[in-house]
Amino acid sequence: MAPKRFVLRFGKDISDKPIIYRLVKDHDLIINILKANVNPNKEGTLVMELSGENYDKGIEFLKSQGVTVQPLAEEVFRNEEKCISCGACTGICPTGALHLERPSMEVKFDSDHCIVCQLCVQVCPLKAMEVRF
Repeated sequence: MAPKRFVLRFGKDISDKPIIYRLVKDHDLIINILKANVNPNKEGTLVMELSGENYDKGIEFLKSQGVTVQPLAEEVFRNEEKCISCGACTGICPTGALHLERPSMEVKFDSDHCIVCQLCVQVCPLKAMEVRF
């Protein structure tokens, strides 16, 4: 099964619990944390990929613990007609999904590595990086 991407939201009452550990240990799932902001006594957000045979049981476990589980329903898209390959987005991309291809110095976008942080959308002077819902 190909990994699916989710946004998990933790309330401050459960942000200090080992929920992700239990997800891996008890449900034998494979996780890849793409982005996280989880602190004790504060609300937290986690963007992750999840795969494995007990996938459905893992999702039910998360929900039973009070975690809000949302599929990552948006994606970043590069509008090639607007893009002039200035490279502004490549310096800010935390995953390398946007990079300059040498020797042509053309901006390339690998959506499989994108975590939808939207930093590229904010810095693109021509608004060539767009969000699809």
